[in-house]
Amino acid sequence: MKSEFWDDRYSGDDYVYGTEPNEFFAKQIDNMKPGKILMLGEGEGRNAVYAASKGWKVDAVDFSGKAREKALALAEEKGVSINYKLSKLEEFTPEDHYDAVGIIFVHLSKEVNKIVHKTATDALKSGGRILMQVYDKEQLGQTTGGPQNYDALFSIKEIEENFAGLIPEILIKRIIHVNEGKYHSGEAAVINFVGIKP
Repeated sequence: MKSEFWDDRYSGDDYVYGTEPNEFFAKQIDNMKPGKILMLGEGEGRNAVYAASKGWKVDAVDFSGKAREKALALAEEKGVSINYKLSKLEEFTPEDHYDAVGIIFVHLSKEVNKIVHKTATDALKSGGRILMQVYDKEQLGQTTGGPQNYDALFSIKEIEENFAGLIPEILIKRIIHVNEGKYHSGEAAVINFVGIKP
């Protein structure tokens, strides 16, 4: 999907997925000692800003300039600082190693997902964690979020394969009620994953 699509989606004054963090992500961050975190496909910045508010040093990446503008505005409003880079995720090479990498509802093609997940794994320090919530393949046909593309949605098996080098601390499919703006609202099938780098 092209950056123009996301620039258009993010062009309004409202935050299309809200300004509050993803519930699963926030719960994980709240239970971790602050360090350095990389947020991939961060959009309008709600999760990056939340992490920064909890004392994390935050690097964020997305390819939408409009998303970056709104994320930096949200950070300023909340009185925190985030470092936000513009890049396609499949072309992004982290310059540092991280205590955590956040991947919240990032859905690309099957092959690009593999590239991004390898980038995320490589970016972790030993003992670092992937914090991920994505839509399960069962979400296909639902109107509560996620792409209408079976291959861009996930199965537990795919996550196990893409993150084979990590130790799964949490890997579970759940039916939850999402309430994250107009595009993520209602009952949805998701996979929660926390993987630790040995």
